[in-house]
Amino acid sequence: MEKQTYYTVSVAGVSRDLPLFEVAPGVRIAILNILGDTELVQAASKELALKIADRNPEVLITAEAKSIPLVYALSSVMDLPYVVLRKSYKPYMGDALQAETLSITTGKPQTLFLDEKDRNLVKDRYVALIDDVISTGSTLQGMHLIMEKAGAKVVAQAAIFTEGDRAKWTDVIALGHLPVFNAETK
Repeated sequence: MEKQTYYTVSVAGVSRDLPLFEVAPGVRIAILNILGDTELVQAASKELALKIADRNPEVLITAEAKSIPLVYALSSVMDLPYVVLRKSYKPYMGDALQAETLSITTGKPQTLFLDEKDRNLVKDRYVALIDDVISTGSTLQGMHLIMEKAGAKVVAQAAIFTEGDRAKWTDVIALGHLPVFNAETK
């Protein structure tokens, strides 16, 4: 059995050792799991709030599930409402809007849904898209598609980390960047 390896990060004054996980033969990524990590979530939300405040969002948007604590904490810091785009449709969601994305973590297509009750909250409003890590951009693209269908104006895209090709994420407000590890990367 191979020994677990880690990549150490420091974000908003908090350090964490992130386990490296193989997502393709010879390719590993550092896994950030903020679920239950109150210290990191609170620190990151305060720092992100400072970075997106000048964009004047009226509503914060995220996709379930790992980034829910972040958007909730950010909502509390900024005193703004938030909306969670769901990954499965429930009958109580009514006339929900939807968009399909391809998840890097599951490797399968997934659909995001905007609950009918949240459509009026985002219509004609300035919104900020929030995620824990933006890697391929597929979830971000799905969030953009739904906000466009809902009549919202995206004024910011923010995450704790971007990942992969740094040049691809110049329009994302992030607190740090994670490399992708391959045979040449130690």
